[in-house]
Amino acid sequence: MNLEAQAAAAQPEMAETLGLSAAGEGAARLHPRLRLHRAFKSRFLPDERDVIVYLPPGYDAHPERTYPVLYLQDGQNLFDGRTSYIPGRTWMVREHADEAIKTGTAGEVESLVIVGVYNTGDRRLAEYTHERDWQLGGGEAGAYGRLMTEELMPWIAGLYRVRTEREQTGVGGSSLGGLVSLYLGLRYAEYFGKLAVLSPSVWWNHKSILGYLNECAPQIWERPQLWLDVGDQEGLRTLENAEQLNRRLMANGWKAGETLHFERVEGGTHDEASWARRVRPMLRFLFPAG
Repeated sequence: MNLEAQAAAAQPEMAETLGLSAAGEGAARLHPRLRLHRAFKSRFLPDERDVIVYLPPGYDAHPERTYPVLYLQDGQNLFDGRTSYIPGRTWMVREHADEAIKTGTAGEVESLVIVGVYNTGDRRLAEYTHERDWQLGGGEAGAYGRLMTEELMPWIAGLYRVRTEREQTGVGGSSLGGLVSLYLGLRYAEYFGKLAVLSPSVWWNHKSILGYLNECAPQIWERPQLWLDVGDQEGLRTLENAEQLNRRLMANGWKAGETLHFERVEGGTHDEASWARRVRPMLRFLFPAG
């Protein structure tokens, strides 16, 4: 079943269980092009999660237009300083996307919709890891991938004018969010043609994502565009692991400068402020203006 058909099937049920926060004191302080949806329910995972949607400049003025879409993990850290892990510090995704879209006559980045999927707090580690670690647990990313592809993405397609083709759909995140985004891009390659992998937690379960990459890559008929970065102040292990991932990607058919951009960020740290500085170049690589 394609996304359009899934959307038609999912929308009535979802509409009953999910509410727009259009009213209320908290919602009133959100930028008017940010739409917050409360308590998204899933049949694959037990916890509800909020979803926040960024609409590009001109979205309401051009009802005939459709847009590519980027799904980002840790949605509470992207737009709103009141909900971010470090209060007041976010990725400033709206500000960076707005500036990149508006720059010059045509802009440097294509107008796109960005969906932030909130994590579920204590269960973030479980949902963002693809295999169970014997000490740390985890391993529920497969179920999280079904939530994304079978429930959330069809629901978004039913509410917003997003493109549903693989080459117009991206997924991304940082740290464990970067790890799960890479996993989703490999396991659900038919859905995602663009991957944003920032400071990924390659270390998880003895770097098992590298072996998973080796297994999946031969089955992916077309390599997705992949942005990979790491800060040179994130710790030696994180830096070396990202560089090893970069080499493994190239060994599996990704081409530097074409389907793969690897950036070692000078002075980059493992926090929202540093990831915020990477948003605009990441969007420029994955969603360049035509």
